Amino acid sequence: MTPADKDARGRRRALAFGAVLLATLGLAAGYAWHVAKRDAAASRSTAPALGGSARVVPMDRARPQLVYRSTALGDGYGKVAFRPLDDAASASVLTPLSCERVHFAAGHGVCLASRRGLPTTYAAELFNERFEVIHSIALAGPPSRARMSPDGRYAAFTVFVSGHAYSNPGFTTRTSIVDAATGRPVAQDLEAFELLHDGRQVSASDRNFWGVSFSPDGQRFVATVGTGGQVMLVEGDIASRRMRVIHGDVECPSWSPDGSRIAFKRRSASGATGRVLWRLHVLELASGKETALLTETRNVDDQVEWLNDREIVYSMPDDAQPPTAATQLWALAVDGRSAPRAYLRFAYSPAVANRAGAR
Repeated sequence: MTPADKDARGRRRALAFGAVLLATLGLAAGYAWHVAKRDAAASRSTAPALGGSARVVPMDRARPQLVYRSTALGDGYGKVAFRPLDDAASASVLTPLSCERVHFAAGHGVCLASRRGLPTTYAAELFNERFEVIHSIALAGPPSRARMSPDGRYAAFTVFVSGHAYSNPGFTTRTSIVDAATGRPVAQDLEAFELLHDGRQVSASDRNFWGVSFSPDGQRFVATVGTGGQVMLVEGDIASRRMRVIHGDVECPSWSPDGSRIAFKRRSASGATGRVLWRLHVLELASGKETALLTETRNVDDQVEWLNDREIVYSMPDDAQPPTAATQLWALAVDGRSAPRAYLRFAYSPAVANRAGAR
């Protein structure tokens, strides 16, 4: 091959590479445009709006409050809102924060945010009782779960590093715990904590942790670990940086306010469709007794929140036809006999703040 032929061949390869690169960028830009168009459509919807306006406003800490992500389709879609827990007739107050997932306790909150663009980026935003962001932490992937410790000292959050749902085989997660006041990591990844199962150290490379929930004193936590094809409940101690397996087949645990029980979801038979289904249960920590909450027959893919020591609350898709991006909160007594009740429309990711008055 002559030098001229080599030069011509090189130019053809460069042109072909450029064409592939432009096509890839075009697809990425098209996806970003699609997401922006979808979000804009949600903002133009005429669904009911929230009371108040997107402004910095303190919450009344003398009353228990429900903090949540609004899914009312309109200008407030995705904004954090709050309302008195004991006054269903009160209008919610809309805040300036936009989150995919939110949690709040003792004057401190964590907002897992997505910033749409090319590329889309993600952050954990730590905020105060005036809903002002005080620290922002870059995240490695799409947000999944968020929790504050009851004393407001720690924030925990889980993101997907690969995959985008717990029903997807082969997903990987990263779960972090940070100091809410300083933003400094306590554990950038829970894999850094020691994990014991039946007294033996577990160091398998396939470990995934997700769904942290803190004890009432804020010094311990529970979470789900997935390894070797199993999912298990672990209890962790922040001071010793150690976790131990305490129960099997538990996902997305939520520690009760009185410290005696764990509410969680469990995978059930997926049926002919092959779709993963989750059912709600409650575990008594002292006895190991489980109660299946069989009156809720729907698929609940959420980490529940305790309204008080008797009821949990969780999110489901809204019943609107045709379906939209709106969601609804449902409350369910943990006695295993009561039927779920509709609690709040256009709401997602609930957190009970100022809980002392909510018992």
